[in-house]
Order: sequence, then structure tokens, then C-alpha cells
Amino acid sequence: MIITIDGPAAAGKGTLAGKLANKYNLAYFDTGMVYRAVGLEMILGGYEPSDAAIAEDFAKNLTFPRMIELSQNPIFRSLEGSKAASAVAAIIPVREALLQMQQNFSKRPVFADGTSAKGAIYDGRDTGTVVCPQADIKFFVTALPEVRAERRYKEYLQKGIASDYQEVLEQTIARDKNDFARPSSHPAKDAIIFDTSYLSIEEVFAKACKIIENYQKTLEK
Repeated sequence: MIITIDGPAAAGKGTLAGKLANKYNLAYFDTGMVYRAVGLEMILGGYEPSDAAIAEDFAKNLTFPRMIELSQNPIFRSLEGSKAASAVAAIIPVREALLQMQQNFSKRPVFADGTSAKGAIYDGRDTGTVVCPQADIKFFVTALPEVRAERRYKEYLQKGIASDYQEVLEQTIARDKNDFARPSSHPAKDAIIFDTSYLSIEEVFAKACKIIENYQKTLEK
């Protein structure tokens, strides 16, 4: 079973994906990690992230377990890591190779330790439209920009990161504008949309489970 969960930042898709993956024993693929993984490989190897040939080679050889391994490195989510990820993401052959890697994962999904899984949950921006348009179930999780900005603002405060709500809101709106300029970031035509503005994660989780279990029942008939 392949499930995709797309949506804008801080809508709750990652939390939902993790809970569903645990409940149904599915591999969890956060597609936002692929560019950070290649960027970090470039840093660790001493290469300039803009070196297209080397970056493409790393992208073609990236595996899911290696990506998970790299994600444990402190640089992975650092400012340096973000800059490297942005640099490699601008290289078209890298994007093509990583798309292929993400699509291949749906055919042979594995857990973080490399063992086989019976299915996968994808978390991203365009997993239901580009990565896995053939997915069995597609969810699109969204929320009002003000709600998402408030969530991200509180997250920063909990981590001890100085922040300003108005600035976070402006960043959220700007990111939405960039994301939704791409048609692939809009909900797939057959996606089930959850607006989490006024729903708790447990309420969304319960709704998603009901949909998944109804789907499973149709397979048993």
C-alpha cells in the first residue's frame, strides 16, 4: 500500500505521516530530505555543492538507508546543510535522479534499517502528483497561514530559537506563494483534503485511519 501526504509547511503532514507509518507498519519517506542528503555528501566529500557532475553521481547512488544515516549528522539540518541542499536542488540532473530514486522506493520500500516493508507513506509537496501519482490513497493536509505560522513560532520558542510571530507569518505566506506557483504542489485531483486549522492531530489521525481501513476492506472483498 502506498499513501502520499502533501501540503504546505507546518500543516501537520509530517506528524500525521509518522503516526500512520507506525500504526500500519509502513516505511516513512520524508521526500524533503533527499536534497539535504546529497548536499551533505558534497560537504563531507569536500566538494563544492554547485559541482553538477559530482552532485549528480551522489544523487544517482543515494539509497534510503544512506539518507537516514546522513540525517543523523548535525550538519544535515544546519544553515550550511540548507545552503548545500539549495545548491544541489538547482541542478536539473540531480532533481531527475532523485525523482527516480523516490519513485523506485515505492516499488521496493524499505525501513530505515534496510529491511523490506509492505508499503510506504510519502511526506512532501508533490508526492501525490509527481512522485507517486499511482498511490492507493492520497491525502493533502493544509491549514490557514496564521495557524501554521503560530505552530512554527511556538516550535521555535520550544527549541530556544529567538523568533517573531509576524516575521514567521510573512515567511509562511511567502513560502506558500513560491510553492503554489508550481501546479504540482496543488492537491491531486483524487486527494482527500484535511484542513487542520481547527482539528487536533488526533482528530485528523482518526479520520485518516477510517479512510485507510475502508480501503483495506475493499481489497478483501
